[in-house]
Amino acid sequence: MDLHFGDSKPTDEERAAVDALLGPPESSWEGADRSDADLRWARGGREARERRDLLLPALHAVNDRIGWISEGALDYLCRRLTVPPADAYGVATFYAMFSVKPRPTTVLHVCTDLACAAAGASELCAGAEARLGPGSGVSVERSPCLGLCERAPAALAVKAGNLVRTAVSAPATVERAVLAASSPDSAPEEPPAALAVPQAGDPSLMLLNRIGLVDPASLDDYRAHGGYTALRHAFAIGPAGVIREVGDAGLVGRGGAAFPTGRKWQATASQPDHPHYLVCNADESEPGTFKDRVVMEGDPYSLVEAMTIAAYAVGAHKGYLYLRGEYPRALHRMEHAIGQARARGLLGDDVLGQGYAFDIEIRRGAGAYICGEETALFNSIEGYRGEPRSKPPFPVEKGLFGKPTAENNVETLVNVLPILTIGAAAYAAIGSGASTGPKLFCVSGSVDRPGVYELPFGATLGELLDLAGVRDRLRAVLLGGAAGGFVRPDELDIPLTFEGTREAGATLGSGVVLAFDDTVPLPRLLLRIAEFFRDESCGQCVPCRVGTVRQEEALHRIVERTGADAAADITLLRDVGRAMKDASICGLGQTAWNAVESAIDRLGAYE
Repeated sequence: MDLHFGDSKPTDEERAAVDALLGPPESSWEGADRSDADLRWARGGREARERRDLLLPALHAVNDRIGWISEGALDYLCRRLTVPPADAYGVATFYAMFSVKPRPTTVLHVCTDLACAAAGASELCAGAEARLGPGSGVSVERSPCLGLCERAPAALAVKAGNLVRTAVSAPATVERAVLAASSPDSAPEEPPAALAVPQAGDPSLMLLNRIGLVDPASLDDYRAHGGYTALRHAFAIGPAGVIREVGDAGLVGRGGAAFPTGRKWQATASQPDHPHYLVCNADESEPGTFKDRVVMEGDPYSLVEAMTIAAYAVGAHKGYLYLRGEYPRALHRMEHAIGQARARGLLGDDVLGQGYAFDIEIRRGAGAYICGEETALFNSIEGYRGEPRSKPPFPVEKGLFGKPTAENNVETLVNVLPILTIGAAAYAAIGSGASTGPKLFCVSGSVDRPGVYELPFGATLGELLDLAGVRDRLRAVLLGGAAGGFVRPDELDIPLTFEGTREAGATLGSGVVLAFDDTVPLPRLLLRIAEFFRDESCGQCVPCRVGTVRQEEALHRIVERTGADAAADITLLRDVGRAMKDASICGLGQTAWNAVESAIDRLGAYE
């Protein structure tokens, strides 16, 4: 391997940040300051290359300590991990939360995505930028969705240092956002997770029943309210029994693809290649989605238990929780829960005294929507750019580190707990048709009670919006987030099932329900969706890389009335959208046109 390092040297702080994660360097090849070292031969070899997966945590370590990643810090990282500098630069520049250019130690991320845009994000950004100008020590950055849609508009302040400090301001005003950025330690605490669950305390809830009732920091409280009953039952019936129960319950993935979970687990468990891995995808970056965040903040032990059950079923002894970088409180809660579970024998070499070994490692994302795609997520964990892989081979055959891997999102996994406690038959009796069990919906926008709602599959869109208190003059409802589609106010009888929304020409997706009244300028909203997909495209395939740009250009011309003929641009949009849908490698490009198409066809957006 031919590495070419620059002349830049890391500062003492940058070295300390990297060494705190990787340990001190052992040779001059790794960057140690030793006069007697001989750099004509390398140490580490394969052992160093096998630590490539520590690149993303190491980039976080530098960015958290300094606020940005200098050339000297990047070169030092490359020496420590034997990673080509060009590779590391490609990874560092892939993520929105990292910077390879100097910037202030404090960054104020202001969400400008759909729910926040409708709630006045533009005015918030302008006010914050005016108050926090040059010399303030704060950089104001316009951000994609922060996952705080129920409290829009939202801002997240991150202050770098030996101990990184964060402060969330939501709902944000200019004054609150400035306070969060200027003095994160003085900013008001976030409200409890229960405030994001309007149904909190309802005894009929299955997935959200503990939120607001149980102290999220207390393992004893969790166990006193039924915690670890499901895991004990899993050990009683064995891995094959767990997979059979999940299959008989009809559980399908809740991230949008709706693939049968039992089939995925069975396919992983049956692979002769070892080790097997379990990955929990907690990188919910779809604009309008925040249900996984609420579960992790309000009931973190349920995810630890559910991951343990899933790993036991597929024969995995190591699990990774890939957590959004914009979720500081969820990160704190999950770190605490995993530590407590490990200390009490619920993770580790002998889980519950059953002779089964399993542990969980948290990996933080850094702001990349594409990493919600499972193979892009695997690449991110492994220390590469988060670009999707071609399939086949599928993850159940060759997933994380090239080994059989089961990947599920947070909501899918926590559904396993009621399946094992009430039984597959009782679970399958909930819902409608092929969509069984309860479903979490993220409702925001023009409603009086935004938040996460739990309803059985089969409830109608109108029933959900009645619970949330939909406002007068409803203009449109976006189902499935930016990758979903719009429906009209006269279509609220659509049943909220995978098959029901499909028959109506819509999509359920991950459960996003964004309501917009007639005060929201629809063309500007569609332009923001196009900007989102242009920014988030990984650029790997031509249909998506070029198509998302052409889509945004056409919408700009229509909105700003600079084009000679809007009809011609709409025809172009259809051609581009068809090409992206047919030829893109992954779901990002395949769905980038959905919302715009539905707005044109169902809402008459440009008539």
